[in-house]
Amino acid sequence: MNLKIKIKKIAEKTKSVSYEMLKVKTEQKNNALLSVAEEIEKNRELIKKINEKDVKLSVKKKMSSSFIDRLTLTDKRINQMVESLKEIVKLKDPVGEITSSWERPNGMKISKMRMPLGVIGIIYESRPDVTVEASALTIKSGNCIILRGGSEAFNTNSFLVKLIKTGLKTSGLSEGAVEFIPTTDRKAIKYLLELNDYIDVIIPRGGKSLVEFVASNSKIPVIYHDAGVCHIYVDEYADLEIAKKVCFNAKVQRPSTCNAMETMLLHYKIAEKFLPDMAEKFKNANVELRVCKKTKKIIKDAKIAKEKDFYTEYNDLILNIKIVSSIDEAINHINKYGTHHSDAIITKNNENAEKFLKEVDSAACFLNASTRLHDGFEFGLGAEMGISNHKIHIRGPLALEGLTSEKYIIYGTGQIRE
Repeated sequence: MNLKIKIKKIAEKTKSVSYEMLKVKTEQKNNALLSVAEEIEKNRELIKKINEKDVKLSVKKKMSSSFIDRLTLTDKRINQMVESLKEIVKLKDPVGEITSSWERPNGMKISKMRMPLGVIGIIYESRPDVTVEASALTIKSGNCIILRGGSEAFNTNSFLVKLIKTGLKTSGLSEGAVEFIPTTDRKAIKYLLELNDYIDVIIPRGGKSLVEFVASNSKIPVIYHDAGVCHIYVDEYADLEIAKKVCFNAKVQRPSTCNAMETMLLHYKIAEKFLPDMAEKFKNANVELRVCKKTKKIIKDAKIAKEKDFYTEYNDLILNIKIVSSIDEAINHINKYGTHHSDAIITKNNENAEKFLKEVDSAACFLNASTRLHDGFEFGLGAEMGISNHKIHIRGPLALEGLTSEKYIIYGTGQIRE
C-alpha cells in the first residue's frame, strides 16, 4: 500500500476511536494504565535487549554521547516509566470537569466543561520513554495518539507500543487509542502533517531542525516543545554553598536534557570568592568552560566564549560563564539569549528574588532550585508530553490539563433570542 494512503488510514481509524474514548470511564482508563505498567515490568529484560540493539546501531553511526544517553533505557529509566504510569493513575481525571458556571438574567445557565483535544500527533527523537509517557497522558485525558518516533529508536518504540496496546486490550479499551507510524521513512512526517481533517494537534519534541520543519509544513495546530538555553544567576546575596550544589546539578546531572543549565551568570561582587571552587568542581566533572573576559581573569585556562555560544543549547558537558554588574544585566541577558524555558536565581534577597521571578520571561523561573526540576513528573503532573516555551494554550509542562480544551454547556428552559 502507498505510504501516504497507509498513514491516512491510520489517522482515519484513530479519529473514529477518539469518539469512543469520550465514553470511557476514569476507572477503565486507570485500569489500562496499570495493565501497561504490568506489561512493562513483565518484559523489562526484553525491553533492554531490544533497546540495546538500537543503541548499538546509533554508536555505529557515531551519534553524540548526549544522543546515546537520551536513547538508552536503563533499569532506572524503566522504573521511572512504570512509576510515571502509576502516578498518572492517582491524578484527577480532567475530562468532564466544570471549570466555571454562571446564570444569565433570562435564566439560562452556562458552564465550561473540560473535554479531550481529540487526536494528538507527536513527532519525537531518540527518547523512547516519551512513547510510554505520551501514551499514558493521552489515555488518561481521554484522547487518542499517533506516535512517530525517530528512526534511531524504531525497534524500542515498536515494542513499547505493542506492550501499550496489550494493556489497552486487557482493560477492554480499543487498541486504536494508541497508534504508531510503522516506518522510518522521513516522508511519513510530511504526510502526517497534512492530515488536519483527522488530527487535532501536533507536538514536535526534538531538535531545532525538527521543530522548524514541523512549523513550516504543518496544516495542523502545533504545540511546540522547543530548545532549552537555560540559565542560573548567582546573585550577590546568594548562599554560595546552595549555589554550588544547584549549579553543579543543573549542568552535570543529565546534560543532554532541555532543562540543563547552559549559561551560569554571577554578580561581580561574589565572582572571586565563588568561581575558583566552582570551576574546579566543573573541571573534575569534565565540563568544558567558555567564559567572558572578566571570568577569564579568574579562570585562566578557560576558553573565551563567542557571541553565538550564549545562544547555543549544548546538551553536553559545555558551560558558558559570564560575570554581570547587576541583577538587571542578568535579566536582560537571559531574556535576550535564552529560549524562555527554565531559568533560576540563587539569592537570599527577597526583593531580588521577586524581581527575577517577575521579569524573566520564561515558562518556569526558579528560586534557589535547579532548572533540572522543570519536569512534569517533578511538578506532580505524572509526566509530560513536552515543555512548551510558547504562550498560546499551554506554557511549561504539557500534561493532563493541557491535553484538554473547554466547551460551553448551556442549560435552558425554552429561552430564545429576541
